[in-house]
Amino acid sequence: MTTQMTTDGQVRADADFFQVVKERRSVRVYDPNWTIPEDELRDILQTAILAPSSSNLQPWRFLVIRDAELKRKLLPIANNQQQVVDASAVIAVLGDLKSYEKAESIYASAVAAGYMSEEVKSDFVKRTVQIYGSLPEPVAKSIVQVDGGLVSMQLMLAAKAKGYDTVPMGGYNKEKFVEAFGVPDRYVPVMLIALGKAAKEGHPTTRLPLDEVVFWDSMEQR
Repeated sequence: MTTQMTTDGQVRADADFFQVVKERRSVRVYDPNWTIPEDELRDILQTAILAPSSSNLQPWRFLVIRDAELKRKLLPIANNQQQVVDASAVIAVLGDLKSYEKAESIYASAVAAGYMSEEVKSDFVKRTVQIYGSLPEPVAKSIVQVDGGLVSMQLMLAAKAKGYDTVPMGGYNKEKFVEAFGVPDRYVPVMLIALGKAAKEGHPTTRLPLDEVVFWDSMEQR
């Protein structure tokens, strides 16, 4: 845990990054009476969207499900995993297959921030729309799935740093989810993330030894 002085003279405590990474667990038992304030959820999401993405198109979109009735509606779609109703929120991470349509506003904001010239922006927008707008659907889906994974991990670490817990969920019926929640065709479901206050800690797990998963310079068989 580190501390630093804020502009108003208050001392703020921040969780150490490595501590957050090592202590994050997939939690499946939540306090059903705990509500995360919307400003806290916004802080977590704001940190999450600092993640990198292909051509900075930021294709992630989030459906934040907090309403108790909607969570009960989601329960059977998510294979009756109890965390869906007990967590403070379930965040559906989606990938926008037409994220290139926001290229103009994304790069215009970079110009306004002084990160690129208007000339460079115009070239970026033209090439980005041409390339991403003509991608085969399987390729476009692969890109938003990767970017969705990046933002999801960042979201879970941000939540842990603020004292909350999460569990990523791929075990749900994506077709039924899309139908039940009226998700347009342009959005690809990436995962659900249950987010809340743990009522029971997630159990620790082990990892393969580093030398079993890392190859240095060559992938020759050991």
